[in-house]
Amino acid sequence: MPDMNRILATHDLVWLTLDTLRYDVAVAEMDAGRTPTLARLFPQGWQKCHTPGSFTYAAHAAFFVGFLPTPADNPKQPRFFAMDFHGATTKNRDTAVFEAPDLITGLRAAGRRTFCIGGVGFFNQATPLGQVFPSLFDEAYWEPAFGVTDPRSSEHQFAKAIQCIETTAPNQPYLMFINVSALHQPNCFYLKGAEEDSLASHAAALRYVDQSLASFVAFLLNRPRPVFFLICSDHGTSYGEGGFVGHRAAHECIWTVPLAYRSSTEMTP
Repeated sequence: MPDMNRILATHDLVWLTLDTLRYDVAVAEMDAGRTPTLARLFPQGWQKCHTPGSFTYAAHAAFFVGFLPTPADNPKQPRFFAMDFHGATTKNRDTAVFEAPDLITGLRAAGRRTFCIGGVGFFNQATPLGQVFPSLFDEAYWEPAFGVTDPRSSEHQFAKAIQCIETTAPNQPYLMFINVSALHQPNCFYLKGAEEDSLASHAAALRYVDQSLASFVAFLLNRPRPVFFLICSDHGTSYGEGGFVGHRAAHECIWTVPLAYRSSTEMTP
């Protein structure tokens, strides 16, 4: 586990949730060499974790108070971030602890500019529910081009993220949070000839995200401040396993998610 207090003192933060990404698909695509951008970011591969929620809202509600996906082989591993509350046990000297109701508020109070690029419907600010998470951030953006029905959503989301970061002074620390929507259903349009979502179109969507991510990573690596990359899934999804289709259910392919992190100081532009 990295010393998150040191990371916060020196790094910008880029946090992506690859909405609905299954762990088994993430590993298979990386092992086959079909996600080269993610492989470059995380040569150590994906960590097998368990999500705190089986659908987007539940998982992000936990994430934003410091409960990221839990390592499957070490459920008591200290957390990266924690809100100060009585009885908290999964924290240590490397945990960044905030006296705040949530992580985003804590980072803002510490002087960090915070951005949210929304993806799925829980980040669509057209409704009161869709305003809950975005309202935590200094700046939050959502438009149909970022959503699940646009086949080029990741390109649009990463372009907006670059635009936002370019308005940030070089010495101004920031958090860029992006809920990447492309893997969420519908994803059949990423697989040529497909008319229905499937495990194969899910994998094709991940390859599309990886391709779109490349220019964003190149941009970040040429910024003056180092970046700490944190990428995870919020939950998986089922394509018939256990009789389930979708998520918000108790099944291994839904509860098991990938997570990876790395400092740009370990990389070259």
